[in-house]
Amino acid sequence: MNFSVESLETPALTKAHLADLLFEQIGLNKRESKDMVDSFFDLIAMQLVQGADVKISGFGNFQIREKAPRPGRNPRTGELIPIEARRVSTFHASHKLKAVIQGDEKL
Repeated sequence: MNFSVESLETPALTKAHLADLLFEQIGLNKRESKDMVDSFFDLIAMQLVQGADVKISGFGNFQIREKAPRPGRNPRTGELIPIEARRVSTFHASHKLKAVIQGDEKL
């Protein structure tokens, strides 16, 4: 099944565009399409909040990383500002996705 995104007005693919693609190319109604896209991203976010990795075969891995507190600096004034410990999400593209982006493989 191929998805065409040529009708995008902006270069960014948004959740609304994904829902429209599901509506147009699969035949789901608009409400089902929107709910499916929202549920998909909610599930990913929920797993990451719980500390679980999310692995999507052929696409990549989402992970949560703990960053330690560190000293920072206000670039405008040069004043030292402490940066608190925090959790950040990271994404690592799969080898297959990297190859597609480089043009070595097709989807």
